[in-house]
Amino acid sequence: MIKILHLSDTHIGSGFQHGTINPETGLNTRLEDFVSTLSRCIDRAIADNVDLVLFGGDAFPDATPPPYVQEKFAGQFHRLVDAQIPTVLLVGNHDQHSQGQGGASLCIYRTLGVPGFVVGDRLATHRIQTRNGPVQVITLPWLTRSTLLTRPETESLSLAEVNKLLIDRLEPVLEGEIRRLDPDVPTVLLGHLMADNASLGAERFLAVGKGFTIPLSLLTRPCFDYVALGHVHRHQNLNKSNDPPVIYPGSVERVDFSEEKEDKGFVLIQLEKGSVQWEFCPLPVRAFRTIEVDVSTSEEPQATLLKAIGKKDIKDAVVRLIYKLRSDQLDQIDSTAVHKSLSEAHTYTIQAELVSQLARPRLPELGSSASIDPMEALQTYLDNRDDLKEIAASMLEAAQMLLAGEEDAWSKSIGVEDALEAGTNPHRQLSLGNIDGQLRLL
Repeated sequence: MIKILHLSDTHIGSGFQHGTINPETGLNTRLEDFVSTLSRCIDRAIADNVDLVLFGGDAFPDATPPPYVQEKFAGQFHRLVDAQIPTVLLVGNHDQHSQGQGGASLCIYRTLGVPGFVVGDRLATHRIQTRNGPVQVITLPWLTRSTLLTRPETESLSLAEVNKLLIDRLEPVLEGEIRRLDPDVPTVLLGHLMADNASLGAERFLAVGKGFTIPLSLLTRPCFDYVALGHVHRHQNLNKSNDPPVIYPGSVERVDFSEEKEDKGFVLIQLEKGSVQWEFCPLPVRAFRTIEVDVSTSEEPQATLLKAIGKKDIKDAVVRLIYKLRSDQLDQIDSTAVHKSLSEAHTYTIQAELVSQLARPRLPELGSSASIDPMEALQTYLDNRDDLKEIAASMLEAAQMLLAGEEDAWSKSIGVEDALEAGTNPHRQLSLGNIDGQLRLL
């Protein structure tokens, strides 16, 4: 029985905007989070004395990470060298140059001849001798259109036609590798790809370069004992029959809020020819919390906002507060108190959204009936506007005349002095057009 640890999508160096600087180390705390979760994966590989580690690609956010980020990644994987655990590093889309040529961030391990390390930057079969026997690993790195096709071949073709052409080119190449397999040795397909029935996560926003979708039928071949995938950040098994298991372990750490509710971890596998058992192992990663609250209908927006924050466990979490309010409620929000209520979070952002006061009824009484009498609606509105009390009677009278068709009534129902005063008071700048507009809104 061969023990394998399968992990993917470490993305070390991502998510700095959700962290802060650790004054003791000078490093971004989110970098420390990513390194910590990777360290736990390596800890488990060494503690369980696994025979092989499979990395499914996307080590960093891009192909040329800063040296100090590369050092953190290399430092963890070097522990596998010391433990004499063979490792396969697959090249993902983020590990490639923007032109899709090679894996700049990972090929250094092959160049340096790191003992026991295999870099999968092309479709090839690698026979690896482990402490408990040999295993065959077919590496299928992230493929772009330029990898299999030339520009003239894709001109005037639709995306669907290009995708079909790419699959037509990939199938015989993969079939060639399959025919060279030793039928008596357990086989793993290690691919960084988008399967056609995968549930997506943050990778839809992070993808670099144009890849293509591979049908599940191409992966569920009887010659494969286990299909180890990378690229999709949400853990999932695409083949419920488990013949073979087609597993995305997911990313090891949350990249952004799109992964807020996803478990993160790695997969442990026990493999022999014709038999496989696997287990998803969750990692204790930093929590992301979204607090959404609408205070626009509240008489006490500050209290409503603080109550919503208090209901969430935000200690040491990355938090975003999104709340909706009316423009006339802005002065009722105590920003200092809101910041204090979020102080236990690791980091937080606050996003206040002004709701349109024209998009819905302002008063609860006006929201229940679609056929409310216009005069009743205006009366209800005026009853709730203390600033219009002095001219409420005049507005009602003018509105009544307006509805009766007497559009010149306004000049009769409001005196010259009131008209002049209305011009200097923003709450009293009234006209027939204003009243008609208010009635239409109500």
